[in-house]
Amino acid sequence: MNMDEVIKALQEAFLQPHAEGEHRKIIFWFDKDQEFAEYIQEIFIENVNVHILSEGNQFYTKVLLEEEDPKSNYLIYSNLDMSVEDNWLLDTVLYSKTFYADKLSLIMNELKIDPSLRSTVKNYEKFFGSKDRVRKFKSFEVSTFTESTIELTMMSALCNLKTPDFEDVLKIVLMDSLDDSENKHLDSIAKYVGLEVFWNAVAERYGYEQLQKSLKTLFIHLTVTALSHAIDEVRLSQFKNYIANRNKSSALVFIDHWMHHKSDYHLYDQYAEITEKEIKLSDVVNQLAVEEFKAADTFPYFDRAIIIYIANSLEDRLEDYDLYTKLINLRRVKHYYERYQSIYEALYNTVKMFEFHKKYSMGIPKTQAVDMYKAYVNDYHQMDMYYRKFYVAYDNEANSEILKKLKAMVENLYTNWFMSELSSHWSAMVHDEMKFNWVLPGIQSQKNFYRSFIAPKISNGDRVFVIISDALRYEVAVELTEKLNSETKGACDIQPLLGVLPSVTKMGMAALLPHKNLEIDLSGKVLVNGKSSSGLDKRIEILQGAVADSTATHYQELKNMNKAGRRETFKGKKLVYIYHDSIDATGDKASTEVYTFTAVERAIDELYEIVKIIRDDLSGTNIFITADHGFLYQRQALEESDKIEKEGIQAFEVKRRHLFTQEQGERSGLLDINMNSLILNEHKITTYVPKATIRFKIQGSGANFVHGGASLQEIVVPLIQFKNIRSGQKNSREIEKVDLKLTNTTRKITNSLFNLTFFQTEKVEDKRVPRTVKIFMTDETDTVISNEEMLICDRTSDKPDERTFKIRFALKSIQYDKNANYYLITKDAETNIVIEKTMFNINLGIVSEFDF
Repeated sequence: MNMDEVIKALQEAFLQPHAEGEHRKIIFWFDKDQEFAEYIQEIFIENVNVHILSEGNQFYTKVLLEEEDPKSNYLIYSNLDMSVEDNWLLDTVLYSKTFYADKLSLIMNELKIDPSLRSTVKNYEKFFGSKDRVRKFKSFEVSTFTESTIELTMMSALCNLKTPDFEDVLKIVLMDSLDDSENKHLDSIAKYVGLEVFWNAVAERYGYEQLQKSLKTLFIHLTVTALSHAIDEVRLSQFKNYIANRNKSSALVFIDHWMHHKSDYHLYDQYAEITEKEIKLSDVVNQLAVEEFKAADTFPYFDRAIIIYIANSLEDRLEDYDLYTKLINLRRVKHYYERYQSIYEALYNTVKMFEFHKKYSMGIPKTQAVDMYKAYVNDYHQMDMYYRKFYVAYDNEANSEILKKLKAMVENLYTNWFMSELSSHWSAMVHDEMKFNWVLPGIQSQKNFYRSFIAPKISNGDRVFVIISDALRYEVAVELTEKLNSETKGACDIQPLLGVLPSVTKMGMAALLPHKNLEIDLSGKVLVNGKSSSGLDKRIEILQGAVADSTATHYQELKNMNKAGRRETFKGKKLVYIYHDSIDATGDKASTEVYTFTAVERAIDELYEIVKIIRDDLSGTNIFITADHGFLYQRQALEESDKIEKEGIQAFEVKRRHLFTQEQGERSGLLDINMNSLILNEHKITTYVPKATIRFKIQGSGANFVHGGASLQEIVVPLIQFKNIRSGQKNSREIEKVDLKLTNTTRKITNSLFNLTFFQTEKVEDKRVPRTVKIFMTDETDTVISNEEMLICDRTSDKPDERTFKIRFALKSIQYDKNANYYLITKDAETNIVIEKTMFNINLGIVSEFDF
């Protein structure tokens, strides 16, 4: 040890801040072996007096320090044994600092470890023999050391942590390997600290007291103990040897923190899956009622068990649909939901279809045409949405045996019951009420779209944008409306139009253009005011015939422009038609029709994007979104009974769902629609469409996605009116997430396990959108001391009790200061912003050991 190091260490010791009541520094340097005796006269430390203590000047030294010079800093050098009883300076030594110049002492001095802990540091001399380990130890900047904090800090340094924390030490060790013989961190701890220290710490904090200790059984102990908080221990008797008798809440908090870690959870999931098989968890769970394990989250098997339970219950026609929905909603905030999300979403939509079926257990009512039409708009369309959403989820997990089982149920409900019954009733009403006059009382007709909605705006001097999405079915437009209402500042509503027949693109697109009359020539071409309406250029010409400052474009062209290009292109235009085609372009091809519902999801996002472009880049405020027609689509392969011959009708156009002819008269299985109310019918054209959802037999593949007929799915055309409202304008409403408040009035926690109740203050509707929050307890240093719970605040009910959440929390088994402040933190999961911070006092006393 060279003198430079010694002097540096002494200088640092004298520069330390004064302790409470201390006015100067007195440091006793004990050099029993007199290694530095010859250097002592040469030592100089600024503002410090150096004094050599000998056998004969002890009394004088005491007088010097306490009477002659009670203010100066002193370095007292001595090679004497100062622990003897007749030592005049014993009390001075006790209130002063001591210094040793051997390597261990210098290290302790550097680390600010009190000399009273010298024997502890000596025990771990091997650890402190490395400069890198000492540097890492020092970097933690621990303010006060005890034997246990030294051991914790060493283990934390060996595990390369940023702060000394045994929870993190344990997680790092477990993440390396559950095989003790292959675990490098456990090996380092054994080498430099000692396995006994590690296992004692585990026992103290997590109640792990197995005689034969191993990382594998420790992981089982932690997970099963955590599980015992969600399932009655009596039901876990098979695992009782793995459940802690004390500090159980710490095990729950440990597992919860690991499961919620943004990246480390992947390895936890692997371990949990291996463990649940090893302990044969399924044997226990399969003996339990679902109510007993519905909240359990430690192992993935619980989600599989709940999914199987609901699927089997549906297959057995057990009608507890409200229970199934609540179970699925409960699992949405659980750890493994993301893994099984597609299955849960498929399951949810299957449940909703069964619920719909129960609602109409006496059958779809056969009423007048207008009433059936309104019932579809208000209610029936939801079955189309459930069916679509099921298949969006199904396609993400197409190899799932559970979903294959659900698929059969879904097809039976949708294709064999709902579509069969609804479409046959509707076809009967069309036959009885509409085939001679294609109108419905009180329902706007698609062919009057421009006259009724656009012309008045143009006359008023307004600038109008019309988005026409090919095959945008009504139920899809409902979802788009909800998205626009909840994610933009604009006001948005939807209404139905009675679509033209046949429900094909050339008729629907023509009907939406400004016109005095529509015609169909004997080649099947649709004419607007005597002119062809096929193609973008022809449509622009028709638009400009009505409004000089108008134009039309395709969505893809609009998307490909930059902001400046868009502004230049549409500068001065009073009327703009934008044509969008994602659904029909996918569904109308045999090779891609299976992706119809995926195309729908994409279309919703694209239409939302168009609205944003119009609003942000073109300053548009009046936006209409509509369609040329809807569509029919079923995933189940068609049977021969789903197809019909055209019975020798001489037709000049035949498609899957319609034909044009100049013949008249009823035909079996077909609806004959007189076109006089739809077109200027000089050629006396009749349109025949198959009844219900039947298709004409024509050559070629691709019959699952069709349109052209008279089904409600094809002819209920949506019209969305979007009015952009800027901030500060009249009726302007900002998009706000619903708020969540703690309702408990007590701010004192007396148990390591406790429940809190929260209230979603507003229901979700329009501009009030759902909020997902994370809730947990922290101490004054923001250290998390509890499990972390997630809440999805998306309740739409008016009833306060249905917007109330009860959550259970567990505190780490550590010492709590009853006079300190602790905080319940509620964070927005999306923004990570704290939305509520509530102060609590924690006074557990003896109760924390027993979790009463």
